[in-house]
Amino acid sequence: MHKSGFVNIVGNPNVGKSTLMNELVGEKISIITSKAQTTRHRILGIVNTEEYQIVYSDTPGVLRPNYKLQESMRNFSESALGDADVLLYVTDVVEKTSKNEDFLQKVQKVEAPVLLLINKIDQTNQDDLVTLVEAWKELLPKAEIYPISALNKFNIDFVKRRIIDLIPESPPYFEKDALTDRPARFFVTEIVREKILLYYQKEVPYSVEVVVEEFKEEKDIINIRILIIVERDSQKGIIIGHKGAALKKVGAMARQDMERFFEKKIFLQMFVKVEKDWRSRDNILRNFGYRLD
Repeated sequence: MHKSGFVNIVGNPNVGKSTLMNELVGEKISIITSKAQTTRHRILGIVNTEEYQIVYSDTPGVLRPNYKLQESMRNFSESALGDADVLLYVTDVVEKTSKNEDFLQKVQKVEAPVLLLINKIDQTNQDDLVTLVEAWKELLPKAEIYPISALNKFNIDFVKRRIIDLIPESPPYFEKDALTDRPARFFVTEIVREKILLYYQKEVPYSVEVVVEEFKEEKDIINIRILIIVERDSQKGIIIGHKGAALKKVGAMARQDMERFFEKKIFLQMFVKVEKDWRSRDNILRNFGYRLD
């Protein structure tokens, strides 16, 4: 008997979905920062044993779109409701249960088992947690509710075991040595984007897209050329910094992570280009792999 299933992770921004995803997979698949809206795509992380294959899917935080990029991010989140064998709805001890009620109404209609995970329980007391659990029981009565701390690994093993119980009998969907469905180039862009989110402030990181123009792998080194897309000339200046210092700093941090990820030396070149209002232009968003339907 072999089991396989798609386990999709949804929830509002900044509740710890990506931290949970990486903990469940056992590898750093998704960007983790303290800033909201860091995940822009559905990212698969695959866990294999002889007995099962679990395909985890991290999704962008649910939000009310203000421009076409955010519409695409919302589409990724909503598509995860329809193709899950198990749905993980992640909240935390801070956000209100009334947030994004329209999305929650769609979660209520999901036929697959729903595990509602209340994250960051180390930041509250037991009485408040009990009150929160009762509120969620009224809102999602069919869901199984589990308090967790993804950062401190509390209850994560229990959640893993429950997922294994719930996924159906099935042959594997991917090769048994697969970790993700994404190509190497995708993780290059995510590593660079993570460093930009960490290094720059305010709106600038959210106006950035990262494109791999060259990825040439040799025996001992990978040559990578990156293009950083921004919306305005002023943002280009901020990304580059005085005499290129900011761009060099981001490049150095990204290169270190890439060398750990690929276990090879990396020669990294980065350039910055202005593409005005790219977040609202359909043709550019499609070229970057965003879903607009």
